[in-house]
Amino acid sequence: MSKPVVAIVGRPNVGKSTFFNALMGKRIAIVEDTPGITRDRIYGETSWNGVDFAMIDTGGIEPDSEDIILSQMREQAQTAMDTANVIVFMVDGKAGATAADIEVAEMLRRTGKEVILLVNKIDAPKKLPDHFYDFYELGIGEPIPISSANMLNLGDVLDLIVEKFPKSSGKEDEETTAVAVIGKPNVGKSSLINTLLNEDRVIVSDIAGTTRDSIDTPFRWHGSDYTLIDTAGIRRQSRINEYVEKYSVIRAIAAIERSDVCLLMIDATEGVTEQDKKIAGIAHEAGKGVIIVVNKWDLIEKETNTMSLFRRKIQSELTFMSYAPILFISVIEKQRLNSVMQTVEMVAQKRAMRIPTGQLNSLIVEATMMKQPPSDKGKRLKIYYVTQVGIKPPLFSFQVNNRELMHFSYSRYIENRIRENYGFEGTSIKFVFRDKGDKEE
Repeated sequence: MSKPVVAIVGRPNVGKSTFFNALMGKRIAIVEDTPGITRDRIYGETSWNGVDFAMIDTGGIEPDSEDIILSQMREQAQTAMDTANVIVFMVDGKAGATAADIEVAEMLRRTGKEVILLVNKIDAPKKLPDHFYDFYELGIGEPIPISSANMLNLGDVLDLIVEKFPKSSGKEDEETTAVAVIGKPNVGKSSLINTLLNEDRVIVSDIAGTTRDSIDTPFRWHGSDYTLIDTAGIRRQSRINEYVEKYSVIRAIAAIERSDVCLLMIDATEGVTEQDKKIAGIAHEAGKGVIIVVNKWDLIEKETNTMSLFRRKIQSELTFMSYAPILFISVIEKQRLNSVMQTVEMVAQKRAMRIPTGQLNSLIVEATMMKQPPSDKGKRLKIYYVTQVGIKPPLFSFQVNNRELMHFSYSRYIENRIRENYGFEGTSIKFVFRDKGDKEE
């Protein structure tokens, strides 16, 4: 099930990242530090009052001139409009309303999206500065005074954010598998979708960033229903080309959240880039099924072990995603395209697979006999009971004597044993460890 998406928009230095980090805090979802996205993190999953959602920080860019600030702000706002269910528009309570704030507010008013106006750096809300009331003139609702640095009024803001999420109809079609085609611009995402559909439903161009918005296309394959999601690219007329990669990552987030399986497309002529790692990490953290699709394989000069060496290179670059199948295709030459949907079907089935509790516990007993659990200061980890408590992605709950004794390396060993026996190709596996007597959250 997809999570609502919240985007934070605002000028540089208004406190967006501080606000983002404050809300992530210790409420961040079950994730691990993933190479490629933990530095300059712009995405996180969190929850409030039992409601899970994803948050995007569009900040952290420092343009050199006022003209570029306006361009940057317009691009941020457009990105938020494309991807988010709720937009948090943050302004500087000390500086007052600026020309950039006014222009972006005008854009946001026309979107029809839910917008929350936060006036940051207000450390004494009972003593508001005179210019505070100028923010009413932005015309996007009542300005809410907060202090991200001092965690002031953040609970009220979270209540408001959750209140504005779209209400679920409860009729979500669980029988349809949503497949997001993700990757940096110009790797062949739209071309792959057109070829799979056998019709040109998506505009294709050799100019990076032609696709403007995410496009959903339902279709049937071998009797099953699927929806292909072509993730948005970047407007090619953007005046700030150095930020194109950042925006393509941001626009991929909402599509990832709505998907069951992601096709991560990589350009064979470029290999795995830093942007590929960021996008892969987001899909991994979100617990989606992932298939790595190496396109333009026809352009690679081949020797006996070219594919094997390329596969190992990808696995070394994306070590956190060793479970993902890797396909080598050429969309333009229509090479190996039949394997794409076959692998999607397989991964979707693996994500929904359940292991009977008796079999699972027998496997864990055998694993602990083969490799003794870790100990610390004479106290050894004991695993009393394991059960699978969730699917999509598979989630396992371990009851132990002391979860602090569960080292990462032993957790990985247990994961490897489960995969050896049950596969789970194409999907991450999530673990939660509870001390004996802990209540389920």
